Amino acid sequence: MPAPPIDARSQNAHVLGVEPCGEDGVLLRIKPLEPAGPLRAGRFFMLRSPDDTAPAIPRPFSVYRQHDDGSIEFLIKVMGPGTRALARSSPGTELVCVGPLGNGFPEFGADVPQVMVAGGIGSAPFYMAIQQALAGSHGAKVAPEDLTLIYGGRKAGFLYDLEAFMDLGVRVLAATDDGSVGFHGNVLDCLRKQWEVENLPETVRLLTCGPEPMMEAVAHEAAVKNLECWVSLESYMGCGVGICNGCSLVTRPDGPLGEWPVAKACVDGPVFCTSAIEL
Repeated sequence: MPAPPIDARSQNAHVLGVEPCGEDGVLLRIKPLEPAGPLRAGRFFMLRSPDDTAPAIPRPFSVYRQHDDGSIEFLIKVMGPGTRALARSSPGTELVCVGPLGNGFPEFGADVPQVMVAGGIGSAPFYMAIQQALAGSHGAKVAPEDLTLIYGGRKAGFLYDLEAFMDLGVRVLAATDDGSVGFHGNVLDCLRKQWEVENLPETVRLLTCGPEPMMEAVAHEAAVKNLECWVSLESYMGCGVGICNGCSLVTRPDGPLGEWPVAKACVDGPVFCTSAIEL
């Protein structure tokens, strides 16, 4: 499959600030030395701290927010040495920054409601997606009542920056496994409940990001109901530009990418229609 043109640059970026977010997350705000230009929600950057002594490769992070001053914000779950090094960054620190990379979400249409289903740190690409849908900056302008975010986590501390999503003015439904916030259960049960009580129309477009089993379950539900569904994959990537093949995945032979047996999440995605790939 011919890869889309890559407009990424490997450069340095200055850290503007790091703020704690949720139980084990941070909001990292950086200013690339070269302006990135307007970004579509779902695209990502590869970032690396100079203090990262682990394998010296950047890690991929979806863009969370893009600010008017050209700075970019990332919602990061602190998990290993690479993310710990980023979380410890002080203002003024220079990071390795490669991007923007990948393909984002498709253009939003006003003809069908959009339902975003996020799990944990999988909410990261949806903040800007909601902003752009409301503004009509990538496709038709979508009314707030036609945008729903179902956001789940094991407990309240894993619903990162929940208040910021609620401030966007769209319907936000929280779901926690322990019932500490919102719906007591997982996101799929919450989604089904909305259909059961007729809070959602039967025909919607689903977009999902989070743990792979969760995305598989949402994609299966979409297939059963014959709904369009898009996934933003959280794949491990070594290079981000399609060279290492570390993020390869199998395409569906009957799908739009079926003439090629594999796709690469970094250049062909990370956003895919579920009709195109095997989850």
